[in-house]
Amino acid sequence: MMNTLTYSRATSLSAGDQGGARKRRRQLTPLAAIVVGHVVVFYLGYSGMLRSVTQAVTPRVVNVTFVAAPEPLKPAPQPKEVPLAQPKQTFVPPLPQMNIVQTEPTITLPPPPARPADPAPAQAAPASAQVAPAAPPAPVAPRTVSAVEYIRAPQPVYPSIAKRMGETGIVMLRVLIGEKGNAEQVTVHKSSGSANLDEAGRQAALRALYKPFIEDGKAIPVYVLVPVNFQLG
Repeated sequence: MMNTLTYSRATSLSAGDQGGARKRRRQLTPLAAIVVGHVVVFYLGYSGMLRSVTQAVTPRVVNVTFVAAPEPLKPAPQPKEVPLAQPKQTFVPPLPQMNIVQTEPTITLPPPPARPADPAPAQAAPASAQVAPAAPPAPVAPRTVSAVEYIRAPQPVYPSIAKRMGETGIVMLRVLIGEKGNAEQVTVHKSSGSANLDEAGRQAALRALYKPFIEDGKAIPVYVLVPVNFQLG
């Protein structure tokens, strides 16, 4: 009897434990599902798959543009047919016929040319005719003198390009001195070998002032040879 009670109690206790375990399992199942869902969502967001799934599920916007159909071409207007006007025939009266009298051609000779009149005899020149005055003598070219005096001597400017090239030399100039002592003409009589030095000497001779050359108490133009020396110091 005692064994029987013990077994029944044990049996009843095990059945009660099974019922409680079943009830606890039923309560824990939703909580476990929520936890598993959060874990899956976190994993998908971390790996980038959630974004891909969202993009795949999200519908795409498609732009549709309606284009109006072109208007049909209008047929070209047909040219109008206009009947040609027939020209009216006009009556032209015939020209009257004229009698033409044929005549023989005549030739008219030109009048003979008039003879030239005989030349009148030349009259003798009167003895009292005046003799034409003789032409004035040609002016005498200025002569060349050996030397003249300076009022302002030539002051040549050494060309910078000649200095850089190391050009030196003496240029002989032929100067025409006027009645007032001015240099009216300057030409190169003998070159220094450098065109730059020759031009610099010519400009210096033109700027110089000379004493007029006096002959028989009168100033006359003369030529004189003027040397200009270019040397590097």
